[in-house]
Amino acid sequence: MLQRNIRAVVTAMGRILNGPLRRLLGRRAKGGGDINLALQGGGAHGAFTWGVLDALLEVDDLGIAGLSGASAGAVNAVALAAGWLDGGRAGARVKLAETWQAIAAAIPSIPPPLQMMPADLMLGLATRLMSPYQFNPLDVDPLRDALARLIDFARLRRHAPLALHIAATDVANGRPPVFGAGEITIEVVLASACLPHLRQAVRIGERHYWDGGYSANPPLLPLVFERGAADTLIVLVDPVHEPELPTSAPAIARHVGRLTFNAPLRRDIELIEQWRLLAGEGITLGGRRRRRLRRHRFHLIAGGESTRKFDSASRLYPDRHTIEQLRDAGRASARAWLDCHLASIGKTGTVDLAATFL
Repeated sequence: MLQRNIRAVVTAMGRILNGPLRRLLGRRAKGGGDINLALQGGGAHGAFTWGVLDALLEVDDLGIAGLSGASAGAVNAVALAAGWLDGGRAGARVKLAETWQAIAAAIPSIPPPLQMMPADLMLGLATRLMSPYQFNPLDVDPLRDALARLIDFARLRRHAPLALHIAATDVANGRPPVFGAGEITIEVVLASACLPHLRQAVRIGERHYWDGGYSANPPLLPLVFERGAADTLIVLVDPVHEPELPTSAPAIARHVGRLTFNAPLRRDIELIEQWRLLAGEGITLGGRRRRRLRRHRFHLIAGGESTRKFDSASRLYPDRHTIEQLRDAGRASARAWLDCHLASIGKTGTVDLAATFL
């Protein structure tokens, strides 16, 4: 009797080891788990992030718990979530590709009389001579048409498969409202991507909004304080450091733009590091939420080396080849990161935030 019982236990254990437990142990051995994705803006240079996401979505052992984004990062986040709702990982990849193909098709070409001028100079002159309320009084926005055609926002609000946090900037006070999944409309995404020298401010309720990159690029704290993944991968489009002193007018304009759009991220990281320092000294401000922040693990994929070679105008007037180049660069960067760091998910962070940003 005892032998039969022992044999039954051994058989049952074998089934477990050959089934779910073996798959679980294999997953832990290979690495993987759930992560959040914090997606920086950058105009059409956000095609780099498209490539990163496309590569990440190929990895079945890497779950995605939440997404935050500003500007182009918001477009990528919403496209991924909408595609996931339609067809899981494969659906997310398809929706991202469709979205960027629509963006490439909708981007207007530079008018022929201006094509002989340097792109940075042309863009600077045009946006300083006229406002979008003058040169685009009907507020025509090709991005609106593309998003309305490709994404069912009402369905996404009701059944969002992932946590979403989309940032915009309140025109009146500069505050960074972050819209959650149940609040995301087409106006929210357009507000998040509204560059004020090119688009009229987007009205939501009684407030007007500009590009989220001015105030939260991308939002980090909502992802940290979510009761979801304890790992966040930051995907950057702009360079963090500029080793050479910019001296030409276009180079100065590019660098000023980078400093402006990187400043909110530096501010959030400085706050995170200060809270971690206090927690390390035994001061637990905020209790459970601050403890969650102290334990949170961060990772980074930086696209600065890929985007640095393109001028500022390519953010707004890229050709299809430029978008494809950026996508391929994003895929390559993500594959390299996965090869080095996939096994660290759920175990340890892979970027020193203070050393990188502060």
